[in-house]
Amino acid sequence: MADGVEPIKRGEKTMKRSNLICILTVFVFAGFASAQSKDEKLILEILKQNTVSFAKNDMQTLDKIWANDEAVIVFENGYANYGWSDYRNNHLGPEMKEMTNVKYESADVKVHVAGKMAYATFKYTISGDSNGRHFDSGGLGTTVLEKRSGKWLIVHWHSSAPRRQPAPTATPK
Repeated sequence: MADGVEPIKRGEKTMKRSNLICILTVFVFAGFASAQSKDEKLILEILKQNTVSFAKNDMQTLDKIWANDEAVIVFENGYANYGWSDYRNNHLGPEMKEMTNVKYESADVKVHVAGKMAYATFKYTISGDSNGRHFDSGGLGTTVLEKRSGKWLIVHWHSSAPRRQPAPTATPK
């Protein structure tokens, strides 16, 4: 009967060991998933700060969430800016100064993190007044972020709006 008891004990040890391995595996993957979602949450917050800061004409906050160097590349509606100072001084700053009553929102934001790089895709709507006219627009965007010294910064921005319908042509009489 001693032989009958021994396999049960080994089986219990094997089962306990298997359970322990399963539990440890769950904790390892849960830790990885929470680290991943922590970065995703940080990136979502940065993108929210970007839209709010643009709407409020808050250049100080934008200076903190964008990389302030030549690595920044922006493509908007067929135009390009190379470097933060080019984008900030020749595009973003003048654009923000001429707009009032701005409402800018993003939706359907999807974040993908891969090490120290991440990208997000989104839909956006924007409305406001500029040069005495009201505007309503929207489109699609992609942004790339880089983790530098533990902080996520925007290094690339690409947004585009649908083409406007061409003006109706006069029909011949």
